[in-house]
Amino acid sequence: MKRYSKKLKKEAAEMDITAFMNLMVILIPFLLITAVFSRLTILELNLPPLNAKAKQQQKIKLQLEMVVRENVFEIQDASLGVIKRFPRSKKNTNWKAFTDILLEIKRRFPEEKNITLLLDKKVDYKTLISVMDKVRSANVIQFPSVETVELFPDISIGDAPVIVNSIKTASIKEVN
Repeated sequence: MKRYSKKLKKEAAEMDITAFMNLMVILIPFLLITAVFSRLTILELNLPPLNAKAKQQQKIKLQLEMVVRENVFEIQDASLGVIKRFPRSKKNTNWKAFTDILLEIKRRFPEEKNITLLLDKKVDYKTLISVMDKVRSANVIQFPSVETVELFPDISIGDAPVIVNSIKTASIKEVN
């Protein structure tokens, strides 16, 4: 006698994807809305080359530096020294005089595009960005219109040299 096995036929279970679809209906518009607000601004910084001293000895040219301190801006050449010094405060900065001297330097050295910003440790981020914007370009008023002139778009950043005189004076006052 043969045994017949009855095979039970099972129907395939249906997947309930209603919860997943509800999640997608909410998640996709949320991601699309927040994607607009998460833009990043990238500032490209150029570091000096490793063999910068060898290049300096071959050809002497303008090496424009700007020392940004808490109470003063100093525009200087690395080899010649200070060109112009501007007093400043957090509330009052003479940006017109600052831009005028940069325009004059650009007129004398039109091929120069590099500037090094040397920052004091007490300078805040907002001041850094303001200086970078002013150094990169300037608005020049021509009679019928206003033109944007490119000044020094290649910006390098470093630490400002420490003022030795104020350190000596402070240490003498502390000893007495």
